[in-house]
Amino acid sequence: MLPVPTLDHVFDARIAVATPYEVGATSAGARRVIAITGGTVSGPALSGRVLPGGADYQTIAADGLTQLHARYVIEAGDGARIYVENTGLRFGPPEALERLRRGEPVDPGLIYFRTAPRFETACPHLAWMQTSLFLATGARAPDHVALSVFRVG
Repeated sequence: MLPVPTLDHVFDARIAVATPYEVGATSAGARRVIAITGGTVSGPALSGRVLPGGADYQTIAADGLTQLHARYVIEAGDGARIYVENTGLRFGPPEALERLRRGEPVDPGLIYFRTAPRFETACPHLAWMQTSLFLATGARAPDHVALSVFRVG
């Protein structure tokens, strides 16, 4: 048997977001864009802040499945910058998804929210982030997204 992958906690992020705006129903599903206005990152392998200017581009299927595609930049405590491209899925019972849509709090245990972030950086001491796979769990609050990011070992 081959080695079983492990998960090593890298950081937690609290990503501040603006009010979503709806693009409308397209042939691919309902489109929504959510601007990223800032945030914080802290953990055993990385601490810093989320820079304003990114966004999450979402596609919502008729059954409520949301495909997430966020792009933003983290600035580490030492000034190094990391480009993040984070894709994933969010799904749950219709009533919980409707509460999320209205901006109401929802128990994160009711929602399947998983992502696979990829990182790019010009900083040599963070190059390991470009040669590893990562998984994250998430939770949506009215004004922010919380992520816990893990390196797959």
